[in-house]
This record gives sequence, C-alpha cells and structure tokens, in this order.
Amino acid sequence: MDEKGILNPGVYLFSGNDACAEGAIMAGCKLYAGYPITPSSDMAERMAFRLPQVGGAYVQMEDEMASMGVMMGASWAGVKVMTATSGLGFSEMQEHISFAVATETPCVIIDVQRGGPGSGVVALPMQGDVYQARWGHHASSELIALTPSSVQECFNCTIDAFNLSEQYRVPVILLTDAKLAHLREKMRIPPVDEIKIVNRRKPTGKPEECYPFLAQEGVAPMPSFGEGYRFVVTSTSHNEKGDAMMTADTHYKLVRRINEKILRDRDKLTRIETQYMDDADVAVVAYGTPARGALRAVKVAREAGIKAGYVRLITLWPFNEQHVRKVLEGVRQVVVVELNMGQMEREVCRAVGPNVPVHLVMDICRLCHPDDIYRKIREVA
Repeated sequence: MDEKGILNPGVYLFSGNDACAEGAIMAGCKLYAGYPITPSSDMAERMAFRLPQVGGAYVQMEDEMASMGVMMGASWAGVKVMTATSGLGFSEMQEHISFAVATETPCVIIDVQRGGPGSGVVALPMQGDVYQARWGHHASSELIALTPSSVQECFNCTIDAFNLSEQYRVPVILLTDAKLAHLREKMRIPPVDEIKIVNRRKPTGKPEECYPFLAQEGVAPMPSFGEGYRFVVTSTSHNEKGDAMMTADTHYKLVRRINEKILRDRDKLTRIETQYMDDADVAVVAYGTPARGALRAVKVAREAGIKAGYVRLITLWPFNEQHVRKVLEGVRQVVVVELNMGQMEREVCRAVGPNVPVHLVMDICRLCHPDDIYRKIREVA
C-alpha cells in the first residue's frame, strides 16, 4: 500500500465483503459505525483493521440504530461514512434511514441479504430486502439502491454509492447477498488517478447567506459543523435554513424537493447491462448474484437457436420504468430471475404492460441453477 494506506494498483483475490471495504476506503470513507451480524461481520472486521491505516476510525455500537446515529452525526461533521448489516439489522435501521432522507445526510448502507423473514437462515443468500430498501422507511421519498453481481462490482459499486450519496445528499443502499459476500474472485484495483471521486458541494457565501436545505442549483450545498455556519438539522418538517416549520405548505415543498432531486436525474442514475437484445424474442431479467446463472442460461439458449436476450439491473431504485420498457421493446416473453417470491418481477410487469407475459424463476436461499432458467426460456420460447 502507499503512504496514505491505499492499496497499490494490481490484481487481488478478494471476497465480496473485502471488495466493498476496499471500495469504501478508495472512495474516501473515514468512519465505519456498525454492529456485527452474519454474513456482513467480516466487512466490519476488515474496516476495523484498515480504517486506522488511512486516518479513519471504526466504531462498534450497541445496535444498528445507534450505528446509524453515529454515522449521520459524523456525516454532518464532514466525514464520508458507511455501515453494513443484514437481516434484522437492516430492519432496525429503517427509522434512521428515514431520518437521513429527511435531513439529506450522505451515507452508504451495505445490506448483505440473507434468508428471511425473521432470523431466517443467516449464512445463505436471499434477495428479500429489495422492497424494504425502497419502502422500508416511512412516507413517500426517494433514495438510491444499487446491486452488484461480482466481486469486482462490489468494489466498483461501493465507490459509485459513495459518489452518488455525496452528490445527491441521500442514503445510498448497496444490496449484496450472503453468497457474493463470501465468494472469492480475482479483481483489479486501478490507480487512484483513474478513479472518479465525488465530494459534497460546500457553501461558499457568507454564513448568513447559507441555506443548507434550499436547492437553487440542483442539490443544496452542505456545510459541516464547526465551519462557522449556523443551522439546524432536524427530521421534523423544516424550511430552507433547517428551522422546524410544521405546516402543510412547508412539508409539501420539502417532500417534493427531496424526491425531485432524484427523479429528475433518473436516467443518469440508471445502470443496466444488456447482451443479445438486438434480436431477442425472450428476455431474461436478473440482478445481483442470480444474474450470473441467468447469463449462462441465455448463452446456452442462444447456442440452441433460441433468440434469448439478457438484461441485468444494477440500479434497482429509482426504478426507471421507461428505460426498462424501451430495453424490452419488441420481446414476446420476459423471464425474471430472483431469490425471492417475485419483488422486482412486479416492477418489470408494470414496465412492459399487460400484453407481454412475464414469468418468474425463483428460489429461496439457493441460487437458481442455469439449467432451471434455461428450461423456462425453452418453455416460453
């Protein structure tokens, strides 16, 4: 590693959890606040070891809600922050995720999904938190959720998550799973100067002219505690200065603004990978670790003469319905592959409309086998 504690460029054999940790450090994370929970605990262990090497700090709290509180406080002090959790821990964080949305606090939350509901199966993968990532916090407000499908993408998407969080002043959730977290693959760490790093926009005017919740130029600038700016951070309905004003008009403006800053850039935020879609009659839509088996099944189908295409969702939220509809335009059948009872399947159904049949290939705590996906492709084709 270099004198700043950053790993030297090269090829490494990392797990998904290791890759997330190193991506966070590369993005400038200086605080990890967390509580151990399988299968995310080894990410906390790595951050506890690595953060002091880069001038950062690891804090273990008494529970996940306290972790979110420490993280948000550090973010308002000007620090890039993250936490990781799984299962019931992600549920416990929802109240403070709502607080972070309302106060426009940048933070990154990595949810290593495991079998649920309840305590479930702690060491096996599931994709049961897709809806919770979007709707777990109360009220109607947008955030950003990404999902990687390889160890390399765990690294890349973590950096992307930090950049988006800083740019839009919003919690960004990275949805991995128990399988990807402990899968080891070769991955490349590029030179630091090849990586784009985004930092939050800071106010430049006089303190009395600072409006940390007034988005005249896109996302409002965010001062840090101790920089001479006087303002209030409260999740109660507030005006442009942060002063609590619990009126319908004030709250309408607040909710509209924190949604529109995400929705107006929906196309910029959309990350979708496609293959073989130029002539596809059947499209297979997948995301996360199950997308690996989906791509294999599509390749087998193509070899068998079936015009199958592959669509991998990387951005889950905000869900870009118009873009997905355009990508799937012209296909006769859609197959959605998930490790749940069909959460993203519902979004795909809304995107394509009632005239295109959508079929679900699913399992719980077991990755869908490429043979099962291929059989469904052959059946509907």
